[in-house]
Amino acid sequence: MIYVKQIKLILGPLLAAVVFFGFDLMPGNPMVTRMAAVAVWMAVWWLTEAIHLAVTALLPIILLPVLGIADSKTTAFQYMDPIIFLFIGGFIIAFAIERWDLHKRIALKILMLVGTSPSRILFGVMLTSFLISMWISNTATVMMLLSAVLAVIVQIEQHFKEEHHSHKMASALLIGLAYSATIGGMSTLVGTPTNMIFLREYNEKFPNNHDMNFFVWFKIGFPIAIVFLFLAFFVLKKMFIKKDVELIISKTYFSDAYKKLGKMSYEEKTVSLVFILTAVLWFTRADIDFGIFKFIGWSTIFPNKDFLQDSTIAIFMAVLLFLIPSKSEKERALMTWNEVSKLPFDIILLFGGGFALAKGFELSGLSTWLATQLKFTPDTNIYLLIFSMCVLVCIISEFASNVACIQLMLPVLIAVQHSMNIHPLLLLVPATLAASLGFMLPVATGANTIVFGTKRIKVNDMLKTGFTLDLIGVLLITLSVYFISKMFVI
Repeated sequence: MIYVKQIKLILGPLLAAVVFFGFDLMPGNPMVTRMAAVAVWMAVWWLTEAIHLAVTALLPIILLPVLGIADSKTTAFQYMDPIIFLFIGGFIIAFAIERWDLHKRIALKILMLVGTSPSRILFGVMLTSFLISMWISNTATVMMLLSAVLAVIVQIEQHFKEEHHSHKMASALLIGLAYSATIGGMSTLVGTPTNMIFLREYNEKFPNNHDMNFFVWFKIGFPIAIVFLFLAFFVLKKMFIKKDVELIISKTYFSDAYKKLGKMSYEEKTVSLVFILTAVLWFTRADIDFGIFKFIGWSTIFPNKDFLQDSTIAIFMAVLLFLIPSKSEKERALMTWNEVSKLPFDIILLFGGGFALAKGFELSGLSTWLATQLKFTPDTNIYLLIFSMCVLVCIISEFASNVACIQLMLPVLIAVQHSMNIHPLLLLVPATLAASLGFMLPVATGANTIVFGTKRIKVNDMLKTGFTLDLIGVLLITLSVYFISKMFVI
């Protein structure tokens, strides 16, 4: 076994050296090849778990400055991205939910509604995550539901006879939570930042078209997303719940356990209020254009509304928990710093490593190089074009941030659209949807990273499931081109 570990350790830098010395991806710009070498090194160590994932996440701080791709200040800044503070604030709120046992109440309520079949529990979690993430950040959705899902897992582990079954069920629920949040974000223009970036770019480049708004996107995105959700559920069920046995408990167990919790305490009610208010503030922060009318977000009352982000809300609400006093335990607040000391800093580093890698892709020109590999002529079959484009976008979004991916791809695709003389929505909508297909790696999306941080999921499980869903997603989006063309009479 020691030799296997040594091989894994050597394989990362060895393959990076092969790329570094053996290729010249963009003559005249050596940074592209250098960044590709860094990406290969990190990907190998992440996928093989040669060393702790958080240690691999520190490589950009060393390699990007040494190779001249980015200076130390720029690289280090990526480890303090606003998304990381959303993660920290969300985790503090989750800790408060756990501290006052609110997560048990939520979990038991979910289990009462969906029943005792493992597949029904999985679908209940996925549908809940999907519906919420249609309206707020995918990352925020996972943060909101994580405590309740972990409590569900604890309940399940108490009643499964075999540890193997409970581990598989835990993996299915956590991966399902993350993936369904990502899929739900595809449904609406406000579901994920990539969709809003597309809308802004489309309206700016094609101001006379007037054929895209909230409801038009919903007519395209929601059918794709809901079909994708069911397909994802069946994939997870097939991979993790091969024998859909009933839990060894009576049907009234969950309702009886819920009754034993008694009435909600002051602390539970207060944490619930903070939790709900956080979700409302996330949902209502930005303007939402429904087509028929426009909802004005509360951030417009501030002179610099763009300065306010979901992370601002998460940290503000988290700080409140340190200020609101408890009634049942004197001389303490709803949260104390000692209770927050278990923050998973390894996952914070993993976040930072993913952002630093994405920044390296951008600064080196590697993302642009990948994007410009799209070389098509007017005679190219539209379905082949969309399929190839979706595969490329999917690959980029596994390593780079989805936002950076779509920002880089849209200008290239607009140029391709002009050269092929086709309606821009035929290219831009599928590309935007494909940018959400980051299912394979823990660092591909914030949702993936959060559930991986529970330490209940193996990289290999996420890799195999994610590859299957990436492929299904690419095929589903490619097929949707037929309906998009009919919708806009293209």
